[in-house]
Amino acid sequence: MKSVIDMRPVVSRIEATVSSHRLDAPGAYQRWLWQNQANDRKLGLNEYGCADAANILYTIGRFPSASGEREAFANTLQELQNPATGMFSEVTHQPIHCTAHCVAALELFDVRPRHLLHGLSQLKSREALCAFLEKLNWAEHPWPHSHLGAGLYAALVLAGEVDSEWQDWYFEWFWNEADPETGLWRKNCIPAASGELFPHLAGSFHYLFNHEYARRPLRYPDRMVETCLKIIAADDKHLSRGAEFADIDWAYCLNRSLRQCGHRYAECRDALHVFATRYCAMLSAIDCAKDENWNDLHKLFGATCALAELQSALPGLICTEKPLRLVLDRRPFI
Repeated sequence: MKSVIDMRPVVSRIEATVSSHRLDAPGAYQRWLWQNQANDRKLGLNEYGCADAANILYTIGRFPSASGEREAFANTLQELQNPATGMFSEVTHQPIHCTAHCVAALELFDVRPRHLLHGLSQLKSREALCAFLEKLNWAEHPWPHSHLGAGLYAALVLAGEVDSEWQDWYFEWFWNEADPETGLWRKNCIPAASGELFPHLAGSFHYLFNHEYARRPLRYPDRMVETCLKIIAADDKHLSRGAEFADIDWAYCLNRSLRQCGHRYAECRDALHVFATRYCAMLSAIDCAKDENWNDLHKLFGATCALAELQSALPGLICTEKPLRLVLDRRPFI
């Protein structure tokens, strides 16, 4: 039997970090504790601080349970919405990402944003939706542009502003644009063998969690498995580099594509186990008091997601006081 990795001390440090970011009002959190050299951080109350505090607390089993506390927490986040546009905004991300992220956090409280998402209303027709997806920069900037292509789905669906027909249009477009060589999105935009695949994997991750939420099949899950194994075999520069999102991108893509096809099952399990061991050791070694990424609640949330997905993918390997709950198993978008 393989040895167990005790991550209870790390989860305790995660909980303590979230607590250190809490402000006076219920549900009010700052994203960062200190300013950076560029002096461009929004200190104090922050959209990602509030949303990611909720996300992390849900993941580690410390989500508020009292109805009054939950209502106050959600109310703080709802008040950050622009009533004129219906959007949430913060300078580090495009408004569609911020809106999807905040709407997804509100879903954890079983509530919706207070105002209609007027800023996305133009994308409710089939023609406008497909034109929007077509115009994203799939070849050169697949990672950041996936925030837009995935975020519009999560925001509009979770806000209850589009119906099943609209979702059929969305997933039909992705079915037709799946790349038969890599299993990623979109075809004719993925580099040749010598090109860097990780930005395309990270971009595809955002569309994959929409597919998983809607219980939609992948067109080429076996090819996505192959792509994930190729990336990890190359010891990609993006993985196990700190508290951030790249690790959940890879682990989720491999684990969820494997679920749909079982392709190279034993090799995938071995790859996930080797990666999880390395990843847990990396997290455990972080100086939580000084590390920039650890003290950014948004990036810390990304790391917490990766830990949750690995625990689920490898039963019995990662020990925590309470089983971790990946928010993506409840609703889309991180």
